[in-house]
Amino acid sequence: MKNLLTIAFMAITLAFSTQANAQSFNGLDKSPADIETFPSGHKNLDKSIKVVYSRPQLKGRSVSELAKAGEVWRTGANEAVEITFYKEATISGTKIAAGTYSLFSIPGDADWTIILNKSLNQWGAYSYDKSADVVRAKAIKSTSGESLEAFSIVFEEAVGGTNLILGWGTTRVSLPIKI
Repeated sequence: MKNLLTIAFMAITLAFSTQANAQSFNGLDKSPADIETFPSGHKNLDKSIKVVYSRPQLKGRSVSELAKAGEVWRTGANEAVEITFYKEATISGTKIAAGTYSLFSIPGDADWTIILNKSLNQWGAYSYDKSADVVRAKAIKSTSGESLEAFSIVFEEAVGGTNLILGWGTTRVSLPIKI
């Protein structure tokens, strides 16, 4: 009887382990996720800001096709960008409480509008709700000689804080943030 129970247990274990090994994993995301922090560096544990976003590729298209002027854009791909402030910050004179916000943008010819919004866990900008905006700030648009295939976000240290830089193609957008 003991041997029969042992064999039955082994058969059940084998069946479940085969099931686990048979799971399939999807390929890599076409717009992989990335994280940028300020200050940057893995060893710096005193972070002020963290941005989690997905990085769409141009693939022969233009920035203006993918991020249309005058329309709210998710500022990347997939889920809306989430920006976390670990400390109080100031953007365009508006105090931003520590916390996590969705980050949207509205591309323009001379500047872009950057939006922090209280609603989290949004897919794209499809359910964007203007009434949940915390701040709308003008960000300076410029052009670079270097073209970026993948949408990118970086922080550039500045006096009294940082500049949040969005880059894609030759477009660069800079938003000052006081910390």
